[in-house]
Amino acid sequence: MAVVGRPRRSCLAVPGSSVKMLGKAQGLPADQVFLDLEDAVAPLAKPDARKNIVAALNEGDWAGKTRVVRVNDLTTPWTYRDVIEVVEGAGANLDCVMLPKVQTAEQVHWLDLLLTQIEKTLGLEVGRIGIEAQIENAAGLVNVDAIAAASPRVETIIFGPADFMASINMKSLVVGALIPDYPGDPYHYILMRILMAARMHDKQAIDGPFLQIRDVDAFREVAKRSAALGFDGKWVLHPGQIDAANEVYQPAQADYDHAELILDAYEHYTSEAGGKLGAVMLGDEMIDEASRKMALVISAKGRAAGMSRTSSFTPPAE
Repeated sequence: MAVVGRPRRSCLAVPGSSVKMLGKAQGLPADQVFLDLEDAVAPLAKPDARKNIVAALNEGDWAGKTRVVRVNDLTTPWTYRDVIEVVEGAGANLDCVMLPKVQTAEQVHWLDLLLTQIEKTLGLEVGRIGIEAQIENAAGLVNVDAIAAASPRVETIIFGPADFMASINMKSLVVGALIPDYPGDPYHYILMRILMAARMHDKQAIDGPFLQIRDVDAFREVAKRSAALGFDGKWVLHPGQIDAANEVYQPAQADYDHAELILDAYEHYTSEAGGKLGAVMLGDEMIDEASRKMALVISAKGRAAGMSRTSSFTPPAE
């Protein structure tokens, strides 16, 4: 089953401490922006960054973008003030709160409860603000099923590679790239584990950043790996990565057209007018119910990306 959710092919990180970047991000073609209060903001700059983010959410033009704020993780003294100040100040203009370094379902429960209290106090729709859970260490990955199921607010499960690599003592300083000494993809298990938990609970799965921001070709190659598995999108740290992410995480035009063709053909052939057939030939390809489910995935990704089909199905003349 295709996961229905907001488009998140490209998820742009924007430091809350930079008024200039908060302004520039509004005009970039990213599906999602997350205004950061965590790693991209120095401790002494966090109070002012909260104010910057509230002003940007309330006064900026974010049309067409999913608006997210990443708060600090729950081992820090800043998290509760992050949530309270941002949601009280701009909750009506906020789509999701991202919680980094999630280790247990209880941490998601905490955020869910606090959001509910603020929404009720302000008269906002209870449950409208979603949660994005970022997996960045071994504990989070071991508990990822419970984290994904912790709240109906959870919309995405995100891989955070840099902290994860440090947490398991991985022997590399290049975030997101393959390791020459390892005969395979060292992130494959992690990505698949996150993907299985996300899909089990109908959540989106988002790949983390690639830090060599000027090497767009390398970014594209890394992104293709998680896109091939079925991930919905990837973080981008630089405007130059946005177009590559949007391209990689949406279907190729030919694949999108073919998926829509399968859906139309299957609907026709299983109908009374089409002969109530369960398996038929579409050109040289046999299609059946399993084909329909696969086509739904590609179709949903294409429609979410705003793609238009360039071909149509014409029932055969009787």
